[in-house]
Amino acid sequence: MRRMPSLNGLRAFEASARLGSFTAAGAELAVTQAAVSRMVRLLEERFGFTLFDRHANRLALTWQGKALLPGLTSAFDAIAALAAQVGTMSAVPVLTVGAGPSFAMRWLIPRLARFHARHPDIEVRIATGGAINPISDDWTCGIVLGDGQWPGFEAEALFSADLFPVCAPAIARQLKSPGDLKSQTLLQVAHAADDWLLWLRAAGLKLRPEKRSPKFDTYALALQAAVDAVGVAIGLRPYVADDLAAGRLVAPFALTVPKGKAWYLICTPARREDPTFRAFRTWLMSETK
Repeated sequence: MRRMPSLNGLRAFEASARLGSFTAAGAELAVTQAAVSRMVRLLEERFGFTLFDRHANRLALTWQGKALLPGLTSAFDAIAALAAQVGTMSAVPVLTVGAGPSFAMRWLIPRLARFHARHPDIEVRIATGGAINPISDDWTCGIVLGDGQWPGFEAEALFSADLFPVCAPAIARQLKSPGDLKSQTLLQVAHAADDWLLWLRAAGLKLRPEKRSPKFDTYALALQAAVDAVGVAIGLRPYVADDLAAGRLVAPFALTVPKGKAWYLICTPARREDPTFRAFRTWLMSETK
């Protein structure tokens, strides 16, 4: 059984200490200054010591008050954050998936029709995440590339991220060995400059992409340029799976190199039992086998 002081008293104390007066605390809590003062006094009686030294124009925390305030503020902040998170959970089934634009465009969205066919009652929303925006509390879940460590989130590995060159079939016919890349335009992704270097080093080549070679903000743009025969891109699995299967892109060499990261499905512990998350997770795992 929990033995706790009055929550109203704790709220009154925390607001008064944070704002510096009973009057300001009353305005925040929508009660009178006298009500705040009384609730704090009752709390002090409960503890058996004062929490404030009361002066004519200000409140000063006693050492006991200073000990109580940080943990109390942190607890109320956590309660407010949890309430806000739960408040986003709709009575109508809504699934909000955060994903980077390249992952969404090149892997997730082309497969969503199969999820909708299985769960037509769930409204699906795709939020922009990944390298563009940080993880958001109002997502049901996210699919992100990383090392599996996101504080406050549970992470489940989906598939590895492997690097290998890809290009249009017309260009692939000119590539008999990795050394033939010296005569090709190497397409780069601005935020993943090391991708080409990782693969070229593993292939035993000292070649570096030219500074003047085309650079793109996202993998999706670089891979579309490869489809259009602008040059050779560094493919990242699973971005290229559909293009390879359809023959729009070709992987001219067998060598693949791990990027050192993997794709993970992430969610907060509070979302773990969300029926929309469970449905999405089950479907997603069937798609990644």
